[in-house]
Amino acid sequence: MDVSSLIGSSSDAPTSGEHRMGTTIVGVCYDGGVVLAADSRTSTGMYVANRASDKISQLTDNVYVCRSGSAADTQVISDYVRYFLHQHTIQSGQPATVKVASNLVRLLAYQNKSMLQAGMIVGGWDKYEGGQIYSVPLGGTILRQPFAIGGSGSSYLYGLMDHEWREGMTQEEAEKFVVKVVSLAIARDGASGGVVRTVTINADGVKRSFHPGNKLPLWHEELEPQNSLLDILAAGNPDAMVQ
Repeated sequence: MDVSSLIGSSSDAPTSGEHRMGTTIVGVCYDGGVVLAADSRTSTGMYVANRASDKISQLTDNVYVCRSGSAADTQVISDYVRYFLHQHTIQSGQPATVKVASNLVRLLAYQNKSMLQAGMIVGGWDKYEGGQIYSVPLGGTILRQPFAIGGSGSSYLYGLMDHEWREGMTQEEAEKFVVKVVSLAIARDGASGGVVRTVTINADGVKRSFHPGNKLPLWHEELEPQNSLLDILAAGNPDAMVQ
């Protein structure tokens, strides 16, 4: 009997394939700035390669980007855009606007669309137009929107966003809203998970926040988080197998 026919080829292994961020990313404008949010699960095939990755990358002091799709593709786009914006700032003598940063992301995504799998949300604040959110989905289109969602978890979020997003939210309301939105996607989408990271950008600067998975809102019949066996053993419980 050919054993290889039973176990399959190496390309069928659960860990085969490139790193992909089966992802949920969100960007929301509020009265005075923007809030970006993302989950933290990065997968390779069916294997979770990184459960605490950071999918929100800095482009300039006042502009950040949420990344979904191929991890390698979105990282290289972010690196190129960061470099070009640094040169732009030196030559112009002033910080790049959110629109300039977004169009650079769009340019790279569009010109290389046959080779890249990258869906990105650019958000930031500048003195000319305040807080702005730009969506750059697969293929390199660019859309300015009051809010944007992306990644595999976004298909579970359209109804919630249409129902609960409203213009003129405060910073606190927007921050709570994006955590709620990403937590729903984590509950429904098997490719999204881990923790929720948020970045708030306004005239006062940038604030990063971290929301651990066991502190996120529960949805419907979700189970309460439980300690893993490693956590129990680390706590020195003499009867670790009985809880």
